[in-house]
Amino acid sequence: MAARKKTRKKTTRRSSGPSEMIISKTRVKNAVKKCNVGGEFYGALEAHVRDVIKGAEARAQANGRKTLRPQDV
Repeated sequence: MAARKKTRKKTTRRSSGPSEMIISKTRVKNAVKKCNVGGEFYGALEAHVRDVIKGAEARAQANGRKTLRPQDV
């Protein structure tokens, strides 16, 4: 009888490091109607989005919540 192959469980890894972008370049480009999008724009937008999220997180924690709400933005 042949030996069974061991199967590995697939695990998803979520990286919160700066190498993984939150924004989608394609979606940003599709959202822009009348202008071109420069390559440096994506990095600036990414940084701004991360700052907004950090601020919202700080506000929620200051109010004793673990859930981000629209008013935190």
